[in-house]
Amino acid sequence: MRYPIPDLPPGEWRETETDVERSRFIAWLCHAPDVAAFETLLSAARERHPGASHHCSAFIAGPPGEQSAIGFSDDGEPGGTAGRPMFQVLEGSGLGQVGCVVTRYFGGTKLGTGGLARAYSQAVSQALETLPRREIIERSPLQLRVDFAGEAEARAWLAEREIPVEAADYDAQGVRLTVGWPRDVEVDLSPLASRLRGHLELLEA
Repeated sequence: MRYPIPDLPPGEWRETETDVERSRFIAWLCHAPDVAAFETLLSAARERHPGASHHCSAFIAGPPGEQSAIGFSDDGEPGGTAGRPMFQVLEGSGLGQVGCVVTRYFGGTKLGTGGLARAYSQAVSQALETLPRREIIERSPLQLRVDFAGEAEARAWLAEREIPVEAADYDAQGVRLTVGWPRDVEVDLSPLASRLRGHLELLEA
């Protein structure tokens, strides 16, 4: 499976700010490959803005469309006016592995439930506009064995298909290569076997 993710290093985030009826909405976005990365962002937002009225949040810590690692919170705002609208914007972006916090400083004017939902959605949408992105390819480890004479040919074949070699172990029988095989591509090593004249063994799929 291929999908876009935030192109941000661990522990860094993108921050944007918007004002609505004198309330400040500060949106934070991070790369969240797991829930812990999102929680780090949430802790940082609370630490930097301890006097804020709310720290509402949403995250998708896995691939887009999956429901196993998602979450959202209104953090004291009326139910359904913050976290869920934020999550819907993230979901609509097609991004995976993304976390978001919107910090609000109340400006004295009540926005109503509709106004709050629009303000939180707008804050996230605005932050997404400048978010750097890169594509990720989900991979599964695959082990194959070749003899010493076939290693260079095997590595060249894998490189042509942009399949990374993650480890190489050598013993008396040859070389065991651990590669990152794309999950959305069927395992078919017959073209490589032909190039190696059969000196190929699939150990683990």
